[in-house]
Amino acid sequence: MMSEAAFEEVSVLSSIYCGEGEFRVVQQSAQDGMLVQINRCSEGDSSQNVSVVFQLHPSYPSCPPDISVSSTGLSRTQCHTIRQRLLDRAATLTPEPMIHQLVEDLQQCVELTKDARGGEAKMADSETVEEWTEVLLLDHIRSRNRYVGLLEHWSQQLQLGGRLLLGQNILIILQGRRRNIKEFCRRLKTAKVDVDSSGKKCKERMMKVLVGAPSCSTFRNGLQGFVVNNYQSSSQLMAVFQELNMIQVYQQVLPSLN
Repeated sequence: MMSEAAFEEVSVLSSIYCGEGEFRVVQQSAQDGMLVQINRCSEGDSSQNVSVVFQLHPSYPSCPPDISVSSTGLSRTQCHTIRQRLLDRAATLTPEPMIHQLVEDLQQCVELTKDARGGEAKMADSETVEEWTEVLLLDHIRSRNRYVGLLEHWSQQLQLGGRLLLGQNILIILQGRRRNIKEFCRRLKTAKVDVDSSGKKCKERMMKVLVGAPSCSTFRNGLQGFVVNNYQSSSQLMAVFQELNMIQVYQQVLPSLN
């Protein structure tokens, strides 16, 4: 259950960021905590909107929030860098309500990211720039709303395109930065995303990576957002891959399916 300090902070934030579209509580539950979104315009450029989503876990502020960043005027690599700067900053703060402080630090993080030059910045870009496509096989989805909601939330946080295919086999097609896909897979195996046959929360220990390769030019931008597709037959499954110009990927996946 969220602490009283967290609820008080959210109330104060809603008063501070009271402009149209500046603040909203995206999601709230005793089990998963709270998702708070704050939208800010970059100083000197009102057209450049930066959106930050803070995931406040039930134990917040004893533990820092998870953070995701998106922007109308910054690249995904720049948003990833800003997110990491904010996470690093949160780790240095005392375990007290810190969202307002992090939003105040946001502009400095944006400017530092824009001004980043030299070998260190280039090296960071080279580690995250490679576009990657991966197909995962999941074992089961019993608690559909919770599981699918987490998958969609993670794909948004990590700026990945995703397609969840539900049928005889459960597949996820992911597209984006290779490092971010690795983080998505790590979360799948370490977080309690579903329930087992007895109803207890469980992790996705049986997930398998069926295909992982650089995104070729023919389907590099095939995935937009996170979409769920149901299929009834192998021909319908193949049609999804055809729609995405990924028929060669489907041929690689097929031998691993029942």
